[in-house]
Amino acid sequence: MKFFIDTANVEDIKKAYQIGVLSGVTTNPSLVAKEGVKFEDRIAEILRTVPEVESVSAEVTPDAVTAEEMIAQANELIKINNYDKNITIKLPMTLAGLEACRHLTQKGVKTNVTLIFTVNQALLAARAGATYVSPFLGRLDDISEDGVQLIVKVAELFRIHNLDAQIIAASVRHPDHVTRVAMAGAHIATIPFSLIEQISKHPLTDQGLEKFAADWKKAPQV
Repeated sequence: MKFFIDTANVEDIKKAYQIGVLSGVTTNPSLVAKEGVKFEDRIAEILRTVPEVESVSAEVTPDAVTAEEMIAQANELIKINNYDKNITIKLPMTLAGLEACRHLTQKGVKTNVTLIFTVNQALLAARAGATYVSPFLGRLDDISEDGVQLIVKVAELFRIHNLDAQIIAASVRHPDHVTRVAMAGAHIATIPFSLIEQISKHPLTDQGLEKFAADWKKAPQV
């Protein structure tokens, strides 16, 4: 399973990129708004910061509700950084979003259909040609459903029907989520940097390092 980082904070993106685990970035207008910068400017900055990743998702804005409006916005977004090959257009899981997805896919543009909460929605997005589909497991957990089971079912469905869309496990909240979605068949987990830090640590690792350091101090020094 690959890791994307879910943020519009460039410093967090740089830190994840530098440690060598980052395959992509997901953003949305809400995340960019928190940074207090223009959306297109921040997407361009992210693309320059992580030139070797496979995908940087740039989402159409909520006021684009028709396929035509989404496609028009997408056509502007894909021009960022001189048609950077890593840009992916993020679209909502609506009928209009699916129509826009099909159009963009036929033009060779990578797409990410987001806000997926059912297997049927994932199937529709894959059939519309989505490069990525993004089931939101944490939000299902919030309403007392097991979000990881959605990943299990989507992964099995894609395997049975040999569908190429990659599954991005989104709304991943804690380390157990990361483990479970990886075991469930997600191709990607998109997570904040704080969770990357969290899953890199264990008390026994810290204790082991402390013991190694203490033993090293006792060793004869040449």
